Parts: sequence; structure tokens; C-alpha cells
Amino acid sequence: MKLIFFGTPEFAIPVLEALVNVGHDIAAVITKPDEPVGRKQILTSPPVKQLIANGKRPIEIFQPATKSELLSISHKLLAIKPDLAIIAAYGKIIPKEILNIPSRGFINVHPSLLPKYRGASPIQYAILNGDKKTGVTIMKVDEEMDHGPVIANSKLLIDDIDTYESLSQKLVKLGAELLIKTIPDYISGKIKPIPQEHNKATYTKIIKKEDGRINWTKS
Repeated sequence: MKLIFFGTPEFAIPVLEALVNVGHDIAAVITKPDEPVGRKQILTSPPVKQLIANGKRPIEIFQPATKSELLSISHKLLAIKPDLAIIAAYGKIIPKEILNIPSRGFINVHPSLLPKYRGASPIQYAILNGDKKTGVTIMKVDEEMDHGPVIANSKLLIDDIDTYESLSQKLVKLGAELLIKTIPDYISGKIKPIPQEHNKATYTKIIKKEDGRINWTKS
């Protein structure tokens, strides 16, 4: 199956690797632009781009910075004629014109049990709120953030000692396995996506450095 992949950070890598390992044809990867990193502000490629650069075969990479730049490559994505697009932690809303390109649409690997914790920081919010369980949702993408119907999900217990790093690794492993298992049944029509209960939706925001400030008046 011919795929295009949207993803940027470390979280996206196991998903992309799993797709390649089972034989899907990754025709193109869309990721964020290179950014300055560290005290020396060295221009650094996102992890997904680094993975592709070190891979055994060339895959075309696009790095649009804005919606208009993403739309400007729509003709190139159309020429690929992808069957399906996969999103794993891409971090941007995909416009309708792009969503309509793959014949089977877009599906997203989201690290929460939707409609709980839509948005950018579901793993951090699960830990901060003291949740005992979380999970991964495979969902069909529409024009709103984490809003589309659910294709599949899987639950995961949160250990008391879990950090963002450890929980992220568990969730992406679970998500990659669930995605690989789900794609054939979704494509064949065995799985019918189920609309989310939008009245139960909760949202997360991007975690910023200042959110780590300690309130010394608390115990």
C-alpha cells in the first residue's frame, strides 16, 4: 500500500519504522522545518527527517512551515496517488485540500483515549492529573483537532513511577502495534469508524518551560 506519512518528533519514529517493516510503501514524509536547538542554537533536523536521511532507500521529504506552504506541495502529493496518509505527532492541523488527496483518507495515532485529552500534550496531562490509565486511539482525521471518528483504541495502565519519557515509549509501542493490526481491517471495511462523544471532549495545551515553575507555597 502506498502511504504518505506526517510526523516530527521521536514519538513518530516507531510508527514510521513499523509501517516500513511490514512492507508499506512510504512514498513521502511531511515533517516540520529544521530548527535551532540548544544553547548554541545549532540548526537541527527533526528526528523523523534524521531517520529518513539515515535510511537504506531515499524517501522524498517535505518540510512546510505554514499552511500555505503545505498547500503549495499539494500537486506533488496528488502525483504520488497515495492510498492512505498516516499522522503521528505532526503537530499541525491538516487543511481539507490535503485531507482529500489519499483515496482512503488520513488516520492518526493519538496517545490518549479520545475524546479525552485532545490536543498537543495528552501524555503530560495524564500524568499531571494523576490518571491510573490512558491509551492510544487510531482515528480518522477531519478538519478539526482530534475530532474525527474512532477506528480502534487500546488501554494502558499508568505506573506510579511513569514519567513522560517512559509513558511515551509505552504508548508509541502500543500505538504502532495497534496501527499495523488495524490498517488491513480498516481498508477492507471490516472496521466502521465510530463518532466520538464530543460532549465529553477535554483538551490539552502545549507544555511550555514556564509551566515547570514550582509553587513553593504547596506541600
